Amino acid sequence: MKLIWVWLFSLFFQNIFCAVLSEGHKTNDSPIIGVLAQEVYSPTPGKNTYIAASYVKYLESAGARVVPVMINRTEEEYTKLFRSINGILFPGGGASILSSGYAKTAGIFYKLALEAKSKGDYFPVWGTCLGFEQLTLLTSGKLLLSHTNTSGVALPLIFTKESKDSRLFKEFPEDLITSLANEPLTENSHQWSITTETFTANEKLKQFYQILSTNTDGQTEFVSTVEAYDFPIYGTQWHPEKNAFEWTRTYIPHSISAVKTTFYMAQFFVNEARKSLHRFPSQKEEQKALIYNYQPTYTGKKSSFEQVYYFD
Repeated sequence: MKLIWVWLFSLFFQNIFCAVLSEGHKTNDSPIIGVLAQEVYSPTPGKNTYIAASYVKYLESAGARVVPVMINRTEEEYTKLFRSINGILFPGGGASILSSGYAKTAGIFYKLALEAKSKGDYFPVWGTCLGFEQLTLLTSGKLLLSHTNTSGVALPLIFTKESKDSRLFKEFPEDLITSLANEPLTENSHQWSITTETFTANEKLKQFYQILSTNTDGQTEFVSTVEAYDFPIYGTQWHPEKNAFEWTRTYIPHSISAVKTTFYMAQFFVNEARKSLHRFPSQKEEQKALIYNYQPTYTGKKSSFEQVYYFD
């Protein structure tokens, strides 16, 4: 009888141990990612802010759902939304990274993400183009951008030695890495960049991020891809979403390798979001928040975006 009790206790604690291990390796198979809206240049009724639909398609292509993150809400509302979504993407665009609603909202989510990580709560952040520039400002506390001739050009990446073992690129197929290094697959639509010299001279940036790639406009070398050392925070000065989903500009690459780049980048970030176990308080609130409640507008004839979601 005593041996039976010992066996039962052993089995009980073994089950508890396995449950703890399982809990520690949980993944979220229904990730929901926020995409930050920004101001429209010339607002009209019902069209005060927008999100380019390509960012939504980009994330959806890798198995995520999307929630639009509206600007000019209260910090309390953002904190509640932060606890409900599994990551956030700061898209490209033309908003001010100093004073816009886009900038203020990005700052709140950046701060919440840092605080969460210090408590063991995983919340990934991604910045593309303008979003990348916003991250450099939020991390350094300074506006460090320089003008570059990079508005409407596709470029190959100049990988750093750190990229090989980076979280972002280490699982990419070798042939795709070779293509990215030798072919103009990354579309750039920015007039401002952070030079490699300026980046490495700033202690806050240098200690927070490792540089994974750089580029040059022929005269100035600038940082084009980064990932944070200790936080799930990533940035590209280039546009991974455009290769598969934007067709209005001839300089956007659409080759097989270019489109593969879109999907491998999306897959990486969505898999990062799978590590977050945030969830909405109810299914009703979740459904109300999703991008499915809005209809995209075709803008391809007059915009650099094929489709745009507009908001009040």
